[in-house]
Amino acid sequence: MAGTPSFSLSEPLSEGGTHLHDGLVWAIFCRFGHEPVELPRDVVTQRLTTGQFPPEFAGQDGWAWFHFDIVHTLSRAQIETIPSLPEDARQVLTNPERSTRLDSEGDIVFGALPAFDDTGVDDDRNVSTWRFSLEPDLLLTTRRHPIPALGVVYHELWRGLAPRSPAKVVDRALLEFADTVRRDFARLDDQLDRAEDVLLMLDRDTDLGRVSGLLGVVRRRSTELRRVLAPVDRLFRDEELELPDWAEDDLRDRSHRQVHAALDDLLALQDRARSLQDELASNQAEETNRRLYIVSVGTTLMLPATFVTGFFGMNTGGMFLTTGNWGTVEAGGFCFLIMLGTWLVLKMTKLL
Repeated sequence: MAGTPSFSLSEPLSEGGTHLHDGLVWAIFCRFGHEPVELPRDVVTQRLTTGQFPPEFAGQDGWAWFHFDIVHTLSRAQIETIPSLPEDARQVLTNPERSTRLDSEGDIVFGALPAFDDTGVDDDRNVSTWRFSLEPDLLLTTRRHPIPALGVVYHELWRGLAPRSPAKVVDRALLEFADTVRRDFARLDDQLDRAEDVLLMLDRDTDLGRVSGLLGVVRRRSTELRRVLAPVDRLFRDEELELPDWAEDDLRDRSHRQVHAALDDLLALQDRARSLQDELASNQAEETNRRLYIVSVGTTLMLPATFVTGFFGMNTGGMFLTTGNWGTVEAGGFCFLIMLGTWLVLKMTKLL
């Protein structure tokens, strides 16, 4: 059991576990400075039902991580009957909703935190929720969709990076989420750079609709991420939240800094997107005014000619220029002279 299990983060259900038939994705026992050990199913059952590890694990300075897929009915039923967990913690672990939460009762910390799942493409991944219950010697996590961030932390543990406290696993998963969000920010910022370059090099051939599309994608995605980050930031800033001393530094301090920094970056990105949106609206209004100006000038120049043609079109007797071979030419020249006179008047009055 000491070897690292081989798996791919892209696998939709496995995430490295070997107990997926009953919803248990993985169960490992970690000690600081040592390689994790996979736990057999009977050890997992004993810890969940009695709150104690067998003697061979109870005397060791370590902690366990049980990860469940709550799509399975068996895993939900087992979690709902864990006697050592408070009722609120059991409800959070099996709750299918995507709302975030962080709470504590005694030495147990529980909640639901955001993460990207692997159901979407890399450029537009969906945000899902994973849930956890945290004790000094046990981290219990659940999810409905595979969470790559948890798989990354799981890999790190097998590389000998097991921390002293399971609270740091939660902190590390949040850090991975924040890093992924920042990579999304970098991609969105590149799109804003392209939109800004187009606006700075604006000419008559510029496709403002394409710029509008780029800004629309950035604003939509940044709004989605803000709806995720803002509630988490509020959770950690809640003055009424009291965490046990053993988890305070890792969860409230480090995690809050990570999430708050990502939220600051997001707000800066949204401010830049709004600024470019205002610039785009200004350019679109200027382009519209330019086209209206051309139409207005053409209409003004043709107005006298329209009057002349209307005058000569009257079906009345005694109309001059009706005799001779050059009447049409003379009437056309008369229209041209009136249009030229109108143009000179507009130039002298600085309307053109």
